[in-house]
Amino acid sequence: MNPYVNIATQAARDAGRIILRYSNRLDAIAVESKARNDFVSEVDRAAEQTIIQRIRRAYPRHAILAEESGHRGGGEFEWIIDPLDGTTNYLHGIPHYAVSIALRHRGELKMGVIYDPFKEELFCAARGEGATLNNRRIRVSRRRSLSGALLGTGIPFRPNQNLDLYLETLKALIPDTAGVRRAGSAALDLAYVAAGRFDGFWEFKLHPWDMAAGVVLIREAGGLVGDLQGGQNFLKTGDILAAPPRIFQQMVGILKPLLQRPAEGPR
Repeated sequence: MNPYVNIATQAARDAGRIILRYSNRLDAIAVESKARNDFVSEVDRAAEQTIIQRIRRAYPRHAILAEESGHRGGGEFEWIIDPLDGTTNYLHGIPHYAVSIALRHRGELKMGVIYDPFKEELFCAARGEGATLNNRRIRVSRRRSLSGALLGTGIPFRPNQNLDLYLETLKALIPDTAGVRRAGSAALDLAYVAAGRFDGFWEFKLHPWDMAAGVVLIREAGGLVGDLQGGQNFLKTGDILAAPPRIFQQMVGILKPLLQRPAEGPR
């Protein structure tokens, strides 16, 4: 196994054990609000520290970018960590959440691991080495068009996420599909695209730790990832589109005109 994937896998499993242990006493978990509709729990923090400790033991000089503790360290290698993607699901007892860990080297994403501790599903990928789910190779969907496709998405729930524009994209994409799912964990949604469970995914205003591991998985599984106009600015803008190549191009063709439309006053 790739040594970076090996460390990420160990760290993700360590965090997963903490997450599952706390899940038996959700009512007793201390929860804080970081912003409107954005929560952090003691579980997020405990899982994140466990991941960082595991990485630090193996690579003490590598930088860390983590959702709860921010950026620390410097150098060519940077680990990007979301200790519990889907916190709201978790706190409501909905078993759909994941640990997400990626590694970036000189600005290029090299490795990604997404672990769903409840279902015991481990998605792994390293650049040039393919993508796996529980050690079995995975590929993006073979579907060639949006007709009959199942898409994943995230519905904006914060004030700065432009709900009106999102609803326009939903209205434009949904007619020919088999449906759209909003499951509540962007990391798992991206892993599901890599595994062919979703035929495509789009969302606005994500953070790097929501996307980084999933990006590696999808690329190594034969898919494309970009911003909503097909460019490569998604890690900066937070706007992401991911799908098999033909569906990716279709989705870009549908969304690009909406995004280039002149603004009509405040949204």
